[in-house]
Amino acid sequence: MDQAGFVPWTVKQKQFAVQPPLPVLENNFTIRIHLDDTNEQNGALKVIPGSHLKGIYRPHSIDWKQETEVVCNVKAGAVMLLKPLLLHASGRTTNQQRRRVIHMEFSNTSLPESMQWSERMNAL
Repeated sequence: MDQAGFVPWTVKQKQFAVQPPLPVLENNFTIRIHLDDTNEQNGALKVIPGSHLKGIYRPHSIDWKQETEVVCNVKAGAVMLLKPLLLHASGRTTNQQRRRVIHMEFSNTSLPESMQWSERMNAL
């Protein structure tokens, strides 16, 4: 379905997905609870600091003379908070160590009536 500002549509694992408009994305946040230590060898999250302030920042438009990638080494039991707009990625594990993470995304925005979040829990 067409909905103003919601583009592009994709299908991942037989589930439709779409990127919401920037005002929705700016109000979302993510909590990552690390069950294992994560570091450069087992796929710790890599981020571009401040990239969440640049709107929808695509990897192909990065000026590497201005930007620096930072690896977020996190100890087991630690919690990481981030904005989903933060440009981030993780590599494959190269040391056979686990990197289990509970990853939860939150939004305070209701979608248009013709759409719904794939998982939704109303706060009390």
